[in-house]
Amino acid sequence: MENQYKYTSHSEEDTMELAQNIESEKFPNMVLCLQGELGSGKTVFVKGFASSLGIEENITSPTFNLVKEYNNGEMPLYHMDVYRLENGDDGSFGLTDYFNKDGVTIIEWSDIIKDSLPEERLELKFKVVDENTRVITLIPHGKEYEDLLSAVL
Repeated sequence: MENQYKYTSHSEEDTMELAQNIESEKFPNMVLCLQGELGSGKTVFVKGFASSLGIEENITSPTFNLVKEYNNGEMPLYHMDVYRLENGDDGSFGLTDYFNKDGVTIIEWSDIIKDSLPEERLELKFKVVDENTRVITLIPHGKEYEDLLSAVL
């Protein structure tokens, strides 16, 4: 059984701070998989991560594009929202190509394409407790992500 870490966020600022701390340990081809209901903080997390990378554009969920690429930070950021891929990724979108482009890939609703995810990745499960509180469960798959979480949490 993988290690699981729990982080309690009491505000959007807390969620962004967690994202910024993870960003500070980033490495090429990092894949972050975000799961949780609408409004649970997934896009807030991406905003925090992006601003920490030095990306100044407004981050919105790429629901209709599937992928938004941000290339003006310290490292490319590929932000995916696969909510509309009800049947998973059949390969036609080339989503998995992004995992090896030396950037950071963050996938919202990643459980929908779980069969296409790389073996090594970090899963973040967002659970709404009340209006402001979220419990984020972090599950590292692979040593790099284990090390990252011991550095951050």
